[in-house]
Amino acid sequence: MTGIEYDDFLDLEYEPAETELVCEFAIEPAADMTMEAAASRVASESSNGTWAALHVDENELTDLGAVACDIDGSDVTVAYPVELFEAGSMPQILSCIAGNILGMKAVDSIRLENCRWPKPIVDGFPGPQFGTSVAREKLDAGDRPVLATVPKPKVGLSTDAHVGIGEAAWRGGIDLLKDDENLTDQGFNPFVDRLAESLSARDRVQEDTGERKDYLVNVTAETAEMLERVDLVAEHGGGFVMVDVITCGWAAVQSVRERCEDHGLAIHAHRAMHAAFDRVDSHGVSMRVIAQIARLCGVDHIHTGTAGLGKLENEDTPGINAWLTGPCHGLNPVLPVASGGLHPGVVDQLLDTLGTDIVVQAGGGVHGHPDGTLAGAKALRQSVDASMADERLTEYADDHPELARALEKWGSETPR
Repeated sequence: MTGIEYDDFLDLEYEPAETELVCEFAIEPAADMTMEAAASRVASESSNGTWAALHVDENELTDLGAVACDIDGSDVTVAYPVELFEAGSMPQILSCIAGNILGMKAVDSIRLENCRWPKPIVDGFPGPQFGTSVAREKLDAGDRPVLATVPKPKVGLSTDAHVGIGEAAWRGGIDLLKDDENLTDQGFNPFVDRLAESLSARDRVQEDTGERKDYLVNVTAETAEMLERVDLVAEHGGGFVMVDVITCGWAAVQSVRERCEDHGLAIHAHRAMHAAFDRVDSHGVSMRVIAQIARLCGVDHIHTGTAGLGKLENEDTPGINAWLTGPCHGLNPVLPVASGGLHPGVVDQLLDTLGTDIVVQAGGGVHGHPDGTLAGAKALRQSVDASMADERLTEYADDHPELARALEKWGSETPR
């Protein structure tokens, strides 16, 4: 009989090895628990512990116990042996480090804040195929931010109306037309029709403007259907697909990443549903960790917020972006996407905060321009050009009427 004590999972003198997955949690213990007791139960439940004594031959048992190795106030660090994890399986990893422990009675709340991913785990994942290089390899953004927009209203437009708005946006200086997260294959705007007609419009604009443009078409669906849609995008000459990575699941993202490599397609990741995990700052999984998972699984862009300059609640967007674009055992970097309530009047503040190695996506801030989508796209491009030239938006607007009209409408305030 083997009795595994919770104390076996607590060692505050332990130094994690470089090969171990190290996770940082914020924990509020249950009323009858000390922090040490709660931390040891988290390490136990997320690795190989159980509440009862077991009849196991120790000679047949591999020691895969995690170790709660540091406690600093409510912050707890847990180190996991790499042998606990299946190579290249994000679902299995998350079942350990963000599984049952989020519902344990031993804690009133628990949040996975950060991970240090070791090389043996990272080596099991492909990472982004293109990452930040899409600005130059697939588009003509150069050193400026890539510009994207979603036709508005985001659902309900006919295919013809959707394509017309997209064409106007491209002609005004937008690089990427993007579907919204809940536009897939509805009767009012079927996937195949929207794909084919949008890419035909893209080709016309590219011929007329001499700038490369592309379309982030939403392939989100059941996994087999998603793979068929990826194939269709390639057949029609598209360069990107878009996936709602959280709602479709990480296993599906891994399948899409593999298929996209067959076709040389980049993946734009929308984070719809992320707030179910990260909005409550005392429980769940942080956006930082979600972004880390997305990078390992191989997306090229992911939405990370606007550092408080848009309409949505945000975390530490600059910190998340720094991780996405920083080194990670040879993985390509991810291009962060700023979106949600942006307009030309806040672009200078956005770039001051987040830098220029991003995608700036504006929907209402383009199509809500008093003179329409074409003018709105020009105004957004002008605001970026002014910021890149280190000129004040108000001064640049003197010679750019589209930007002037946008500033007149929205000023430099952020929406709610």
